[in-house]
Amino acid sequence: MELKEAYKQKMAAQLKEWNAQIKLLEAHAENAGADVAVRRAEALKELRAKQAAASEKMLELEKSTGEAWVQVKETADKIWEELKAGVAEAHAKFK
Repeated sequence: MELKEAYKQKMAAQLKEWNAQIKLLEAHAENAGADVAVRRAEALKELRAKQAAASEKMLELEKSTGEAWVQVKETADKIWEELKAGVAEAHAKFK
């Protein structure tokens, strides 16, 4: 399997896992008190924005080739790390 395809599959699988985790956090937020619910809603809004950026970057990865792919990959890696940290932080806060 070529590097680009393996990378895309890895990122797609991770994005799917984070989506499930965010949905779980949203379900927990629904059961929280009003103050906590507001803070959770804000955090979830930020996570969804990061998730959308990651999804957009996935589309760019699929369309890119050669040197452009390398540049898009570097940006995607940064977005991925931000989303990863955001999901972990939300889990830590909301438990």
